[in-house]
Amino acid sequence: ACAHDRFDDRFIDWRERLSRADTAQVDVQIAQIEYQPSDDAPPDLPRLDAESGPVNLSIEQAVALALEHHPGLAAQRLGPAIAGTFERIELARFDPVVFAELDWRREQRTEASRATGENFDVSSQGAGALIGISQRLATGTDLELTAHGTRAASNRAPDINETRLGVSLNQALLAGASPAANLARVRQARLEREAGDYELRGYTQALIAQVERTYWQLVLAQEEIRIFEEGLQVARQLANETRQRIEVGVLAEQEQAAADAEVALRTQELINARSRRDNTQLALVRLIRPEGTKPWEVQLDLTLPDEPLDLPDFDIHEHVKLARLYRPELNEARLRLDQNRLEVVRTENGLLPRLDMFIRLGKTGFADSFGSSVGNLDRDTYDLSVGLRFEYPWGRNEAEGEHQRAVLTRMQSAQSLINLGDLVELEVRQSFIEVGRAYAQIAASAATRRLREQTLAAETERLAVGTSTAFQVAQAQRDLLAGRIAEVEARINYRIALIELYRLDGTLLQRRGIDAPGAAAR
Repeated sequence: ACAHDRFDDRFIDWRERLSRADTAQVDVQIAQIEYQPSDDAPPDLPRLDAESGPVNLSIEQAVALALEHHPGLAAQRLGPAIAGTFERIELARFDPVVFAELDWRREQRTEASRATGENFDVSSQGAGALIGISQRLATGTDLELTAHGTRAASNRAPDINETRLGVSLNQALLAGASPAANLARVRQARLEREAGDYELRGYTQALIAQVERTYWQLVLAQEEIRIFEEGLQVARQLANETRQRIEVGVLAEQEQAAADAEVALRTQELINARSRRDNTQLALVRLIRPEGTKPWEVQLDLTLPDEPLDLPDFDIHEHVKLARLYRPELNEARLRLDQNRLEVVRTENGLLPRLDMFIRLGKTGFADSFGSSVGNLDRDTYDLSVGLRFEYPWGRNEAEGEHQRAVLTRMQSAQSLINLGDLVELEVRQSFIEVGRAYAQIAASAATRRLREQTLAAETERLAVGTSTAFQVAQAQRDLLAGRIAEVEARINYRIALIELYRLDGTLLQRRGIDAPGAAAR
């Protein structure tokens, strides 16, 4: 046991170090999710310990714990920050670049005199330094400013220093000249970051829906245990009464088997109910990830609220409209369609031939010393070149293939968006029907339970006067037990149906007071 505890402590310590190790190495803005369920402050979060006994956890506390501790959500919150790095990478293409160069050269060659035809050896050496800055603009313009100094020495000529200031401009006129095409990847990366917000919102919404569903399923499991325990007690009482009546000769001995069978059946049902309760509790504990000792052994004691459930004033068309506006999947799909449209713009520009205009202007100073060469820059010495450069690859297979793929991908995304919208509306309409069915079942199951109570009372009276049997009474008790469970299930199922409807119309987080990225409709 001690060795197991030490291993468990080491594992927890390793997990905590792993979760904190890398975050200190980067400065990023992690997506924030705030929970404000009402006008009051967020619910206090209890510390759930196995030693503290059963904890009465509210659904608001369960949601708050999941938002704070669920590791999947913690990982998902990093998604928008990761996507934001791609935008910075694409913007870096337009960052100014400072460059510098140092060189030294030596040369030994033979030259011929043009006047005498005599050959002579030339030995030269020199050094140079270059510094400059370049900038690429979204208009397809490349700018460069340089300062270059060189010193050359030779056995056939005096030493000379040269200083040159130069500026060059290269302007794309066809391919690469469109700002929309040049900025396409930047805008695509920006849309990718926005898509990360919608992915995070969708994940958060699904997590909250799962937490609430599991919470109410645990409430149902605990209510079932309570009902089965009461049913077992009633079955045992009936078995004792049957035994007493057999002993005084009021009932036949065969009646005892039916009563005892009912006790055995109630015991089976109670065992299964406790197993369902334990499994559901583990699922909820995993979702809320309580911080405390032995979190998997935490015991939760949940209660079913007794307030009346009313059917809200629903309008199916309003829910469909909300879903088409706020469903994260639809908003993300619209972003993907915009990304594909930008890809069409980018590849369409790539179909054009390359035609660039360039201008290069330089100012040079010469002297026998570096300082003097700088001072001579004001003399009438300069160099200027202006021209055009044309490129046209023989065959356009790559550019045409990329453009064709971009156009087809956009068409595919558009059709997928239409299909997704139809599926979203179908889900909302089906969920709306389920809400109505679940609400109607509340009253119907309550009526069934009341009638079965009357039936049990009648069978019990007939048994007392000898006109019924223990089996018939047990059957009436079994029907009443099923009716009570069905009534509780109806109340729980209605709550779950509402959760699902709000998830499908994209408003679950707003209705729960949770502020998460991706709230704006696209």
